[in-house]
Amino acid sequence: MRRTNDWLALSVFWMLAQPSMALATEAQRTDGKFVLRLREQVATKAGEHATKPTFRTEMWKPEETAIIVCDMWDAHHCYNAVQRVNDLTARMNEVLKAARSAGTLIIHAPSSCMDAYADHPARIRAQRAPAATNLPAQIGEWCYKIPSEEKATYPIDQSDGGEDDDPQVHQQWQDELAAAGKNPAAPWTRQVDTLEIHDVDAITDNGIEVWNLLEARGIDNVILLGVHTNMCVLGRPFGLRQMAKNGRNVVLMRDLTDTMYNPAMWPHVNHHTGTDLIIEHIEKYVCPTILSSDLIGGAPHRFFDDKRPTVAVVVSEFEYKTYKTLPAFAHQTLGKDFRVVYAINDGPDSHDLPGIEILQDADLAILSIWRRAFSPEQLQVIRDYVAAGKPIVAIRTTSHAFATRDKKTPAGRATWQRFDREVLRGNYLGHYGNHAEKGDPSTQVRIHPSAEGHPLLAA
Repeated sequence: MRRTNDWLALSVFWMLAQPSMALATEAQRTDGKFVLRLREQVATKAGEHATKPTFRTEMWKPEETAIIVCDMWDAHHCYNAVQRVNDLTARMNEVLKAARSAGTLIIHAPSSCMDAYADHPARIRAQRAPAATNLPAQIGEWCYKIPSEEKATYPIDQSDGGEDDDPQVHQQWQDELAAAGKNPAAPWTRQVDTLEIHDVDAITDNGIEVWNLLEARGIDNVILLGVHTNMCVLGRPFGLRQMAKNGRNVVLMRDLTDTMYNPAMWPHVNHHTGTDLIIEHIEKYVCPTILSSDLIGGAPHRFFDDKRPTVAVVVSEFEYKTYKTLPAFAHQTLGKDFRVVYAINDGPDSHDLPGIEILQDADLAILSIWRRAFSPEQLQVIRDYVAAGKPIVAIRTTSHAFATRDKKTPAGRATWQRFDREVLRGNYLGHYGNHAEKGDPSTQVRIHPSAEGHPLLAA
């Protein structure tokens, strides 16, 4: 069995192999402010349970922002969880370093580990923050649900505790923890040492102390990162629910988090797909999310063991309601083996598709588009995907995805009238019997000589 330090070395090596990540040391700012792209899930015309990602940009002053690092412990009862924590720290350190340098308060919150920091300046700072006069009720308690979640269907079954270890590896890990004198059920004693804590930071696991720190510094903006999203990040007294419920402008940094989810449990998807589903739940009912790249550029973090090919579901049509059916299909059938991302517009006449850049990292595109004239920049993303030679699954009206009826291109827009012929090798000219181009023959179907007699072609 590989030990924790072996995995840590692997994680650091992987990070150093990514120049865009290793060199990201400064926060990206405009006019001295962080420029963050917030993602949320909003209901489509198919209803609350068929949502689409939407984006908006906000500018946050660094000195009016805090980053809370949730439960990045030095050990855990789940061996795989330890490896994923170790994998997060390199990119997380870059984020914290950049934000700290810009004037953002970093609050380290390794729950139940305060004794290890009793004399640390960062711990004393949290304890000595002036008592706020507006402490919310129950701010010091765990929060299991907020009003916006009351009618929500929770997306994963975590009733088994979420451990996804191989049973033999898990037992070996438990034995190792016991041999080291640690409680195998709760072996954490401090924050993982590879995650830097500076004297100017704060250390606390107390919701009241966190609130006092925010109030004393006039901080309204809060970024949560760390583990585990479906448990501590959501529920702790300083977690997403408490921050959202009590009026803080809070976001989750979605690429620097993990879940406790076992793929053997419903909905029986890949562990990282389970994380994606929890993030989607948060974006629907709790708060928006951002990426680490919003703050420091480079590539967002992706776990060392996340080998899922990326399927991009791109929908921009109204008549056939694929904005409803395609996401449902993707969740039910693709989540075990693929990372599924979405760009969806359900309007009848909209020629704008925020999020189309998901194609830049996609391994497969599922397109359901009807007569759209996108902006030149958005259509170029699609052209670049095609030019890269990547596969496309085109649904129905995608044959005339970028073709206007009159063959004209609206001002400020871009079309691809021959997309069907050039990319899909089709020849759509209209519905049956409507041959728009002079001289166009009727549809002809022939059996290739090599297929004659095949049972599938029998009358």
